[in-house]
Amino acid sequence: MATEFHNLQELRHSASLATKVFIQRDYSDGTICKFQTKFPAELDSRIERSLFEETVKTLNCYYAEAEKIGGQSYLEGCLACATAYIIFLCMETRYEKILKKISMFIQEQNEKIYAPRGLLLTDPIERGMRVIEISIFEDSGSTSSSSSGSSPSSSTAQ
Repeated sequence: MATEFHNLQELRHSASLATKVFIQRDYSDGTICKFQTKFPAELDSRIERSLFEETVKTLNCYYAEAEKIGGQSYLEGCLACATAYIIFLCMETRYEKILKKISMFIQEQNEKIYAPRGLLLTDPIERGMRVIEISIFEDSGSTSSSSSGSSPSSSTAQ
């Protein structure tokens, strides 16, 4: 396994970006926000398959919860129409609250699981909800090139 990092700041400052992996949206069930749980080969030596799949499944559950339509959603819609949408200056919608929970979950996952392994998850909202971006970092002081075989093709894709 690569050099371990103990927090996100240390990872960003002392490591150089080796490559990025993109987890695509899964449209097999329609246009609901759901990401593929297929394990990317680039992460094979970095993280256990079960940890990766659990993260993606949890994100998928949060997005499914955010898109559910219920009484609260209808009430927010009615209040929005009645107040010419001025109500949203004063209150957060249910969807926005869940997006904050997702951001906190990703931050927690980065701190506890991904950063110590030299990885960094990017919130899908920052990529237009199209992909989950996982940045793979290499320690700038290390001369190991364990992933150099896959780096050139991955970095030219961006």
